[in-house]
Formats: sequence, C-alpha cells, structure tokens
Amino acid sequence: MLALSRHFRLLLIAAAAAIAAMPAAALAQGKLQGTLQGKLEAHYSMTLAGIPIGKGSWVIDITDNHYMAAASGGTSGLLRVFAGGKGSSAAHGTMAAGQPVSSVYTSSIVTSKKNDEVRLTIANGVVKDEMVNPAIDDDPERVAITDEHRKGILDPMTASLLRSPGTGDPLSQEACNNRMVSVFDGRMRYDLQLVFKRMEHVKAGKGYDGPVLVCAVYFTPIAGFIPSRAAIHYVSKLRDIEVWLAPIAGTRVLVPFRVQGPTPIGRVVLEATEFVAAPITTHASANGQKTQ
Repeated sequence: MLALSRHFRLLLIAAAAAIAAMPAAALAQGKLQGTLQGKLEAHYSMTLAGIPIGKGSWVIDITDNHYMAAASGGTSGLLRVFAGGKGSSAAHGTMAAGQPVSSVYTSSIVTSKKNDEVRLTIANGVVKDEMVNPAIDDDPERVAITDEHRKGILDPMTASLLRSPGTGDPLSQEACNNRMVSVFDGRMRYDLQLVFKRMEHVKAGKGYDGPVLVCAVYFTPIAGFIPSRAAIHYVSKLRDIEVWLAPIAGTRVLVPFRVQGPTPIGRVVLEATEFVAAPITTHASANGQKTQ
C-alpha cells in the first residue's frame, strides 16, 4: 500500500488494507430476506519503532457476484523527507461460492527515484496478460518465472481478502489455521502460509470495536527473486509476522486490521485508525430485479 523500500514491502506482504461479526442466526435471517453484501472504508497508519512513516486508505465493496478493492497511500513524517513516495493498487473480480477470484489487478508506485507499474489480467487463477514497467531485469541469479508460476494464483490485493469457511462465526480458528495462499504480483511469485495464534480485541478511532483473529504469516519465495539478497533471506526466516483479521460486516470475508513484524531497526506496524464496515441487503422485487 505504501511506497517504502522493498524490504518493508516484503515484510508487509501479507497485508497490503466496522461492525462485530454477525452471528450465524443473523446470517441465516439475512439469507431468507435477501442477499447480504458488505462495504468497508478504512484508513491506516504505519509506524517504524513507534515513529510515523506512512498513511493509507482502503475501500472494499463486496456483492454476491463481484468485489472491488482499492488502496492508496504515501510516506509521511521523517521518511517523507528522505524517501518520499506514494502508491496505489486496485483489484476487481468475481465471487465464486463466496470466495474472491482475481480478474484485474493494477499497482502503481511513484518515488523520487523511479516509477513502478503493474497490470495483470487473470482468468480462473491463470495470468492471461501482464504489463510490468520497468521490465524485470535479466540478472542471471534471478529465479525465472515460468508459465506454471502464473497458474493457480491470486493477486496481492485479492489475497488479502480471506473468506472464512463454514456458516458459523467468521472469526474462527479455521479461517486461518494452516491455510496457504499462492500470490503473484507481476514481479514475484510467493506463498503465504497462515497459522492461527490467538484472539485479540481492537478498537478503531472510528468504526470497528470487537474481536480479531491473529494469525502468523510465513513467507516463502517461489520465483522472480534473487536468492542472495539479504531482504529475501531475512523475511523468509521470520516467524514473528502477524496479521490481525477483522470481518467486513454482511460477508464472511476477513481483512487485515493490523499487520506487524520485526525489522533490524525496530518493529513496523500497519494499523487501522478507522475501520467502518456495513452490510448491504438486497431484495428481489416482483420482476426479479434486485433492489437495496
């Protein structure tokens, strides 16, 4: 979300950016009355060793058939003086059995030194078209990305929308316990493994006040990376990256409320300052059209 060094972006790769989770009885009632959908508007702040370094926003719309997510952010504080930058990313796709499936992903990062743009078109988990500017260099050490690495993937934004299985409380251990997500961002193919750790309670400055699911995130690079680079070694070995997941009301989708992890110079934290989510109920009219 934020235009930081590649090291920090790798560290926060699990993220990325309300109302308490609806109980099963309310979900069942909603299904009888109409299709439940949800929308999230959130704002985030990022700190390094307690020092503010960035801000961002995230908007997500989920319907019964489609989803859209868009995020933007930039550096702030002292980091803005030394390495100013801004970035944005967006994704949209379909909902298949309640699970987000990538269709189009775009990302743009602008700093004082360079611009970086990515656009992916994806169908059934397979990358059909891609634009990466500047192009990936031909460093002989880089692990080549093959066609096989472009199959069975999610884009980074869609990967941050985690559907909770079952019909009970979305904030259950099963939502993230030993789940593997295959991600392709146009430059790198990697796996994220989620492991349940504990439950916490959070309160945003505006919006959500309730429980969150805390999961460990383990990062495994697959292709597109240079094995000798220190940042890759460092992040691959980390066992202290956490993502705190909160629900988008009216759906079974969980998204990051907080992401945190260690760095050589202090802990980096991305956390929601505002997290306003609301269900949207649609009803079928007499002529079969859906209305809100």
